[in-house]
Amino acid sequence: MSRLTKQVAIILSILILVFTAVGFVMAKAYSPDDKTYRSLTVYSEVLEHVQRDYVEDPDIHQVTSGALHGLLDSLDPDSSYLSPLEYTDYKERIQSKATGTSGLALSKRNGYIIVISVLPDSPAQQSGLKSGDYIESIAGFTTSQMSIGQARVLLTGAPGSTVKLSVIRRAKVEPEQVDLTLGKVPEPKILEERFEGDIAYLRLPALDAGTVGRLREKLTQLESKGAHKLILDLRDCAIGEPADGVTAAQLFLPSGTIASLKGQTVAEQIFSADASKQVWKAPVAVLLSNGTAGAAEILAAALSDNHRGETIGDRTFGTASWQRVIQLDDGSALILTIANYYTPAGKSIPAEGVAPTVQETADDVAALNDLQQTTSPPPGQVASQDDPLLKKAIQIVQGNGAAVKKAA
Repeated sequence: MSRLTKQVAIILSILILVFTAVGFVMAKAYSPDDKTYRSLTVYSEVLEHVQRDYVEDPDIHQVTSGALHGLLDSLDPDSSYLSPLEYTDYKERIQSKATGTSGLALSKRNGYIIVISVLPDSPAQQSGLKSGDYIESIAGFTTSQMSIGQARVLLTGAPGSTVKLSVIRRAKVEPEQVDLTLGKVPEPKILEERFEGDIAYLRLPALDAGTVGRLREKLTQLESKGAHKLILDLRDCAIGEPADGVTAAQLFLPSGTIASLKGQTVAEQIFSADASKQVWKAPVAVLLSNGTAGAAEILAAALSDNHRGETIGDRTFGTASWQRVIQLDDGSALILTIANYYTPAGKSIPAEGVAPTVQETADDVAALNDLQQTTSPPPGQVASQDDPLLKKAIQIVQGNGAAVKKAA
């Protein structure tokens, strides 16, 4: 397409937008939707300047695609734009039903894909990936304009196949190259321990439907084994659908609101506790970290806001929301967040995460560093008896919580 032809096309597009905006304003003056047309006018003006004044003749298709990627990326980590080519690849990979995966829970932060948590004995753990790692590129593709869905698809394939990653780790400037060999991820196991005689400790690496079923079974067995208090370790628990978090909260609550779901075009849904589904009635305390996300956040907030148990540690990551794939006429697609989950207290989980009722202190972090671990035990391991957050939880379930400093 010649430069003159491009200019004519842009001018015609601007005229159409102007006529549409004028007609809309005449039909519906001062409507709340006026801002949409104002934004379109600004976009047209910017596009005109790019075409006319940029240092060289720009690729308008690439400029438009970049603008759409940026538009969706500016909304939230889970919303994204897929070009026709990207959407075709996305559908093909999903339909391939590949069984090799990574065992990673992912999100976006600072414009790049970030690892929230790593499942025990997974290919990701075997490759040395850790919570907090930034993935700069996957299979040679930068993650700066990559949706979380695309990243998950690229990290799925035939067992034994290798995906090359460029990873930026904490306190390191240069990215490291990591070869991740995909494989079948073992079913997450609930880790169990006993402290101080009658205090049961359960660590959940995930909170998917299968794990919730196993949690129900363990809770029904604990009392018969002499356990009368429970510490639930949800640190780095980031895999599971929000519905699984609601189901898990039912096991602990006799009444009250568990969570709510609402969005601009989604009728509000309120999820309530049912006394007939409660399994554990004894004291409970919950351990949290920045790697706690999704279903685990719903469970933690339900217990905290209903005063069913204290939550100890750090603010959670914030990912409980609902996305819809919307195909566009040109073959592209939007992955758009249409509703967020809210705590019983009415706080948006994606916007704020879940704040613990008892926060970790500088002394706690220093003590954990002395143990050569982060605020979470390594995947597949129970907490050490020297873990300061575990010590706080033991104090709380024993009834000594008054001596523990609460979060503001």
